[in-house]
Amino acid sequence: MIITIKKDAPEIEVQRIIHSFEEKGFQVNNSQGSDYHILGLIGDTTSLDIKNIQANPYIAEVTRIAAPYKKANRMFHPQDTVVDVNGIKIGGQEKIVVIGGPCSVEGMDQICTLAKEVKDAGADMLRGGAYKPRTSPYAFQGLETEGILDMVEAKKQTGLPIVSELMDAEHIDEFIQYVDIIQIGARNMQNFSLLKAVGKTNKPVLLKRGLANTIEEWIMSAEYILAGGNPNVILCERGIRTFEKYTRNTLDLSVIPIIKERTHLPIIIDPSHATGNWKLVESMSLAAIAAGADGLIIEVHDNPECAWSDGAQSLKPEKFKTLIEKCRGIAHVIGREL
Repeated sequence: MIITIKKDAPEIEVQRIIHSFEEKGFQVNNSQGSDYHILGLIGDTTSLDIKNIQANPYIAEVTRIAAPYKKANRMFHPQDTVVDVNGIKIGGQEKIVVIGGPCSVEGMDQICTLAKEVKDAGADMLRGGAYKPRTSPYAFQGLETEGILDMVEAKKQTGLPIVSELMDAEHIDEFIQYVDIIQIGARNMQNFSLLKAVGKTNKPVLLKRGLANTIEEWIMSAEYILAGGNPNVILCERGIRTFEKYTRNTLDLSVIPIIKERTHLPIIIDPSHATGNWKLVESMSLAAIAAGADGLIIEVHDNPECAWSDGAQSLKPEKFKTLIEKCRGIAHVIGREL
């Protein structure tokens, strides 16, 4: 961290500033010229609040040299993290994982049938919402525990690991027992108590980017989970809210190379929530694979017109199968498998 002191700062105030950082365990390099006075802090400055430092009237500017996240930072962890989910590897440079299933679990027959269909199409895992965060309080909120148990039965019949969203820490024991990947949804990306709770587990966590959050804020949310002791974090881009109304959200595919450069964590793309339109899901999936994504999470439904939630963005099983076949072609071109 670099701190620029104002030119007219009294020497006694400069020494007071230096001493305050030394008391916190930092080594301070003091460099003074005719037109500037700079302090260089050496140590882990992630605990320092830049705004608090800038509140000092004798400090002109504060600049971080390293990102405020350490555990997620590729600088300190150059190897790609590979998250193992029942033998299925997410991350690294080889396998691209596809997760398919309905937005909401609507019953045992529905989820078991869809599980078989997405598996036959080539999916590696089954997604399904049992606890649903909805904009309207009158919309379907999910089958809750019944929905989770329905997915457990689908797993028994197909062997597909389960991905489902956790909304409240009070249900965490249920998810640890039954769910293979705990999803933290966009609306809960900065629910720090929930992040701390999943950080205390060893379950893989799929962390979706918030609707209006920066990349750094997203990574810092992952840092909460990592700091809690859970290394099994998978990032998920699902589109951000912009002024554009043609799509449900704006899919930011540029985050794929950015995340790969700045962190060691795997990243998958959710083109269903990003576009909100099944017609756009295939092209955005192909683009995501070409850009280097480690996986896709796609909504699939046998009868989207009658889906209890998000039917407009759901693919029918036959479309899903075609998408996977095309994605395999792109994966082959870039030297990966799907």
